[in-house]
Amino acid sequence: MELPVAEPGTERGEGPLIQCPYCDSEAMHKLAQILLPGLAAVCVDGTTGDPFHSPSVVAVDLRREMVDYITQRSESFIADALIESEANQEGPDAAVPDDPFEAVSVFMDDFGSTKRNIIGHVSGWLLSDSRDDKIDDLVQEMEATRFWPLERREAVAETLLKNVDLRTRFHCPEKYESEARLADHKQQCSFRPVACPNDGCRARVSVRCARDHDAACPYKPLQCEQGCEKRLLRRDMDRHCVTVCPMRPMKCPFGCDSSFPDRDLEKHCAQFLRPHLIKVLKAIHKKARSEDELKDLALKLEKVRLLTHTFVNELNIHCF
Repeated sequence: MELPVAEPGTERGEGPLIQCPYCDSEAMHKLAQILLPGLAAVCVDGTTGDPFHSPSVVAVDLRREMVDYITQRSESFIADALIESEANQEGPDAAVPDDPFEAVSVFMDDFGSTKRNIIGHVSGWLLSDSRDDKIDDLVQEMEATRFWPLERREAVAETLLKNVDLRTRFHCPEKYESEARLADHKQQCSFRPVACPNDGCRARVSVRCARDHDAACPYKPLQCEQGCEKRLLRRDMDRHCVTVCPMRPMKCPFGCDSSFPDRDLEKHCAQFLRPHLIKVLKAIHKKARSEDELKDLALKLEKVRLLTHTFVNELNIHCF
């Protein structure tokens, strides 16, 4: 009589090992985001030229089929890849893709190819702009109606990610013999999720990715990149620097080839008033005038400006 084979971790009377549930939150979110367009493509391709069915009508059944298909493919993915590598006499690392997103995309493409009708197979439909537009429209419809909410897609994505992530770059591989040991580990696990501390950001990321997220978070408050006193969110930085920042670079409006911060425009114009007046006079006076005549006229205009400015100041002093 054959003896039953004990499960790992049960040789000493222990129960099966408990795996840490944490995985890379951003990777899981990214994977969940590709599921909806993948489903939309299957629905559109499967109803091409069908007068009796629309993509949205078949979406419920195809979603169930697609999830079952890609989940089953993910469960056997690593074993199948290792078997193929041995058959090809390659190293085990050569056959297993590093990118889980690429692997899941292949699963979805393979599933989609089984659902395309004859029109999709023999025509240029798969490369047409009309197909892309229909897919985009269906994705927007699904998002508006919450047909497949993100949180439900993330649950599927978590399973897929753990199944195809051979090198454990996106999920924690640790296993423990008791809930107490697991609880201790979870408090220190580098894959444990934490909320972004930046006000307005709703992202939850793994501890190991928190620094990278903070370096790119659109809600991170930063000092103006051009050196003004303003503090603003990273997502508003470009618009601020181009439109309203007092330190944004300016060209002289009179064409004197000078560059300076926007806040120094008035100072620059006052400092180079005479050369600016000469440029303006050249543009105004069509008839030929000598350079000396234009300089003399500019000097007179500058004196008039100074006298006017002095008069206005005196008037303000006496009247107010």
